[in-house]
Amino acid sequence: MRAALNPLIDSLSLPPIPEAQAWARAYDGAHGPLINLSQAVPGSPPHADLLARLAEAAGNADAARYGMIEGDLALREAYAAETAAQYGAALDAGQVAITAGCNEAFAVAAMLAAQAGDEVILPTPWYFNHQTTLAMLGITPIALPARAENGFVPDPADARALITARTRAIALVTPNNPTGAIYPPETLAAFAALAREEGLWLILDETYRDFLAGDGAPHVLFDAPDWGDNLIALYSFSKSYAVPGHRLGAMLAGPQTMEGIVKILDNLQICPARTGQIALAWAIPNLRQWRAENRADILTRAGIFTDVIARHPGWKVESIGAYFAYLRHPWTGTPAAAIAERLARERGVLALPGSYFGPDQEDFLRVAFANVEAAQVAGLDARLVGM
Repeated sequence: MRAALNPLIDSLSLPPIPEAQAWARAYDGAHGPLINLSQAVPGSPPHADLLARLAEAAGNADAARYGMIEGDLALREAYAAETAAQYGAALDAGQVAITAGCNEAFAVAAMLAAQAGDEVILPTPWYFNHQTTLAMLGITPIALPARAENGFVPDPADARALITARTRAIALVTPNNPTGAIYPPETLAAFAALAREEGLWLILDETYRDFLAGDGAPHVLFDAPDWGDNLIALYSFSKSYAVPGHRLGAMLAGPQTMEGIVKILDNLQICPARTGQIALAWAIPNLRQWRAENRADILTRAGIFTDVIARHPGWKVESIGAYFAYLRHPWTGTPAAAIAERLARERGVLALPGSYFGPDQEDFLRVAFANVEAAQVAGLDARLVGM
């Protein structure tokens, strides 16, 4: 008799990106090389000096040994100092844990905040890995609609109406994946106040914060002396340093919360991979200018994309920000997957259907423009003609 799978896993959909990539493989090249706007991956390689340090660290015997459960002290100190400077806040290495990417950071935060049978509020459209992570833990994701007319910024009042006796957390992503929406500081402050009032966790994923225009603090949540009582802040090194394959993310939390995080991490990763940590501890203070140049380049691509779409009636950029745009297509009532497949097969443009990102998203496509050059973004103009 065949052993049964955990039904929480068996009921999950397969990862969506491979399905979309299969559509692209059917493209015949008639309009030129594929323009891949499907996945949030850096379009450029790591800085040459970072690559050199990665290679050096990989050949270091110390990197092959176990490290600290919460991550190497040097990287935690560098990340705490960088974040403290950005937010003008008092943060230290004891409030930082390094994880195997931000996906693991979210899974740890979810396990810390809730158990099977509990609920976590997620704005829709949602990042699909957040929804599936909750589902496989037996935690119910509660959809908080973020509306196009509000720039896909969720309303704390709507979240309040969804809170039940089983609610344990509200999870936000800003800059947002999939919409690109940037949540205003006052919106984040209102969500933080709601979490404190209701005794909930606020899980804040800021994977794309380094690509925001300007250098100011995205919010003031770390100003509260008791911020660690309710806030868990997540981050990814993958995009900012172009090292997604090294799978390194970070969590910021209060001291008591960090004790729980360490308990979970000891049973998941023992310690984060050492090679990338060693190199990133150097990169954080030394590659600020390189990161700023990458940010400027990506913001340029966002502007080109907006201009291209404005020339095509029926298409509309509903929201755009760091890395992503959420695009309304002209065929209301047609499933988004059918539109995305047609674009990929017939025009060599690979985007993801809104249906991958939760309920009531059939009118939209998600576009990730950071992993293609500006000339390719401009090349969308010709591909959309006659669609």
